[in-house]
Amino acid sequence: MSRILHRLGHSTAAHPWRTISAWLVVVVAAFGFSGAFGGTFHDDYDIPAAQAQTGIEQLRAHVPHGGGATAQVVVHDPSGAALRATDLDALVQRLAAMDHATSVSEPRLSGDTDTALVTVAYDVPVTDPDLVGAKGYDPLVDAIEPLRDAGLQAELGGELPGGAESQMKGTGELAGVIAALVLLIVAFGSVVAAGLPLAVALMGLAVGSAGVTLLAGVMDVSTAAPTVATMVGLGVGIDYALLLVTRHVEFLGQGLDKREAAGRAMATAGRSVVFASATVLISLMGLRFGGLPVYSTFGYATAIAVISVLAAALTLVPALCGLAGQRLMPRKVRKNRAPRAKKPLTARWAAGVSKRPVAAALAALTFLLLLAAPTLGMRTWPQDGSSNSTETSQRRAYDLIADEYGAGANGPFTLVVDTTQADPQAVADQVAAEPGVVGVTTPVTTPDGAISVFEAQPAYGPADERTSDLVATLRDDLPAGVEVTGLTPLFADLSGMLSGKIWTVVGFVVAVSVLLLAMMFRSVVVPLKAAVMNLLSIGAAYGVLTLAFQHGWGGSLLGIDHPVAVSSWIPILMFAILFGLSMDYEVFLLSRIREDWLHTGDARGSVERGLASTGRVISSAAAIMVVVFLGFSTEADTVVKQLGFGMAVAIVLDATVVRMVLVPATMTLLGRWNWWLPTWLDRILPTIDAEKDDADLWAELDQVDSLDQVDGLDEKVGA
Repeated sequence: MSRILHRLGHSTAAHPWRTISAWLVVVVAAFGFSGAFGGTFHDDYDIPAAQAQTGIEQLRAHVPHGGGATAQVVVHDPSGAALRATDLDALVQRLAAMDHATSVSEPRLSGDTDTALVTVAYDVPVTDPDLVGAKGYDPLVDAIEPLRDAGLQAELGGELPGGAESQMKGTGELAGVIAALVLLIVAFGSVVAAGLPLAVALMGLAVGSAGVTLLAGVMDVSTAAPTVATMVGLGVGIDYALLLVTRHVEFLGQGLDKREAAGRAMATAGRSVVFASATVLISLMGLRFGGLPVYSTFGYATAIAVISVLAAALTLVPALCGLAGQRLMPRKVRKNRAPRAKKPLTARWAAGVSKRPVAAALAALTFLLLLAAPTLGMRTWPQDGSSNSTETSQRRAYDLIADEYGAGANGPFTLVVDTTQADPQAVADQVAAEPGVVGVTTPVTTPDGAISVFEAQPAYGPADERTSDLVATLRDDLPAGVEVTGLTPLFADLSGMLSGKIWTVVGFVVAVSVLLLAMMFRSVVVPLKAAVMNLLSIGAAYGVLTLAFQHGWGGSLLGIDHPVAVSSWIPILMFAILFGLSMDYEVFLLSRIREDWLHTGDARGSVERGLASTGRVISSAAAIMVVVFLGFSTEADTVVKQLGFGMAVAIVLDATVVRMVLVPATMTLLGRWNWWLPTWLDRILPTIDAEKDDADLWAELDQVDSLDQVDGLDEKVGA
């Protein structure tokens, strides 16, 4: 592999315009194919394993146009005056005239008659193309606009408006890119060197986005999957390019010409990038064990983005480095004004940690465990109207409904009774007498007489923990043939399912990642220790996320005006992505430590030198990824906000507490035991060198005048 990567770097640096032209052709072709054969992103909220899905399927089978999307319209007179019947009748007529609207309820007036609640039922699910985004939302806005013009407050809540108002605006992505560019300029001291990683990442991401669109042409891809793919692809793309450019600049500083510097950067750092990306892809494939098809689409879409930015990094970086030449060097170096020689900060830090490894390790471990402690009390719940910003109509509708009708009116249960097994009225009476239920509607039997349907309003809001308990209690107490369904019971099922599935994902990702690291570093201790530390940093990130959102600590800085549960989608998604990203940094750091260890046999010194040589680039890469993720945390959608914030926190902890303290401290304590591998395992375990720098090989390469001569070095370059 080293020979291939060396040739690739040397060749692309020697002929940069060929590579750049080829990439432009690839980008145009990718967008052309995506436009011709790509599909549209589509959510599938059916959950076959959920108990509530049984009731939904019964409604679809027996109720004409049943089991479709719903929306709530709430009208309020701010002056406190009673609403006029003519206004409400006109509203009902406008709502009934909308496409796919099959029924509109009679306005439910509040006790003081200044508020009315109307529910709209559709004949297609909320994921139907005719309802997605503005197609379903704009007709609702048009229907309530006359009321707003008349001075009334009219808001939209429920299932359909919630999906439309959570669309990504893209401002967070732009802010993250700008912040990343500033950090790159500071890190390199050269505008050219700073812009290069960003340009490479964006080029790769463009192809990746087209690839995700093509994926949508052959399978259902969630509307949120491109956001996650962009978030991860942009972060790792910049990181991979940054590592390669850093090594290239190092070799330029040693006096090598730009082509040879590109070849050697690819043969060393390029190899680390390849295997680091492999750990990310392994983690993403773990999403398939999340139990929901939507997780698989997250994994596939993000994998396409990672592969695209990897390809861009391995080809465009050496090409652009060859084109830029000495302009990659800081201005002072180009003007022969070398900076004062002094020991790098990371080297001084590494020496300090190595002097007191026990204290450093205990302090870091204690800090991470304290941060992780709130995770034990984390409560997960899918996003609903209560978690949105007060700037959204959905949140204003939620608050109005809660004030006028009770919090449970925002998430009523639908009870489906099989008339051959139970008496609908008796079931309704039993439900009405259940503690925690404030009211039920009259059961309505379907035209075919097979089932009877009524609604029950809980006393608590959908996200209240007692609501899930009430769903479980009703299912236990009610006779056979009765299903408790609706959006809130479906959410309760989803939350419980995902809480159990996370351990399957953790087991797969950890096991495969440990095996890969064992092959790369010829050690049992290093991969196991890396897995434990990654779990610690992710657990600490969960804890901070819980404090910020569930307990409201600093939530106002994130646009959250009250405590909200952590989204049920977040723990599995965060783990799969973060474990791979953390392994990125582990590969970057350990490859340099192992390289030094193989050359010197100095266990303690190799830790110091490895951290000193990679500390700055890892810190810079982490800082860039943090600002990219924080950019996404500024979006209005609570799930995206939580994901961006949680991942930013995890990267901060991983790049500082773990990589800069815990890893060097524990490796110093373990010494030669870091590289222990049983003989029997060494014989059967395939060998993968993450990164090595053979001085004799470089000396021989210096004498090579033609790339064809490199073929004779096959046996000397391991892969």
